[in-house]
Amino acid sequence: MHFSAQTTDRTSDSKPTAPPISLVFVVEDEEDIARLICHNLSAAGFESQSFVSGHSVISEALRTPPALFLLDVMLPGIDGFELCRQIRLHPILSSTPVIFLTAKIAEAEKIRGLELGGDDYVTKPFSPRELVARIRTVLRGARQAPQPDEVIRCGELAIDPSSMTVQVRGQTVPTTVREFRLIEYLASHRGRVLTRDHLLDAVWKETPFVTPRSVDVYIRRLREKIEDDPRHPVYLKTLRGIGYRFEVPQ
Repeated sequence: MHFSAQTTDRTSDSKPTAPPISLVFVVEDEEDIARLICHNLSAAGFESQSFVSGHSVISEALRTPPALFLLDVMLPGIDGFELCRQIRLHPILSSTPVIFLTAKIAEAEKIRGLELGGDDYVTKPFSPRELVARIRTVLRGARQAPQPDEVIRCGELAIDPSSMTVQVRGQTVPTTVREFRLIEYLASHRGRVLTRDHLLDAVWKETPFVTPRSVDVYIRRLREKIEDDPRHPVYLKTLRGIGYRFEVPQ
């Protein structure tokens, strides 16, 4: 089985088909590592398509949307962080989970990945079994069936669990899966003070790399999307030293 840029372990077919829900885009410039990842994904029941750079990833993803992006950070040309930023800006791909794969382990790098919309962070060297487990965890969160609750309406916000969309004054704002689950949880418990650890347990669950500071990053990103003035939030209130509370403006 050969893996290289834009090669795949799928059987080629000239007719366009619906993308398999288990398709993973592996963007890794070291071919031995890419081959190892794709082999283990195949053994675990996933399909994969690998790329040695980020240049054609977006265009290929628009043609065949993957279930998840696995991005090496240190890529030639467009690095993994920039590629993630482009993914998050595209309306069709913005909610697709992203896992970073890199040798960088500094907390600042992890926070940067979070701020750009990453869902998880796996450091090299890694265990192939652990990587597959992390991919399954992220996909399980993304595919989790929403509860058939009614739309949550708070002030000028409308949070729809059935479509996983957030609207501000009738305009949909793009959110990642994790961002949506966080704002949905906060709005469902409006008026309650929720600690960072509580939110980690409720929204991130078994995801291993997140820290209480990660919650702050996601709150900041949500404020930038739903608040008229993120520096003076109306909905997402900070309780200094404790956590956060979702309030409904009067």
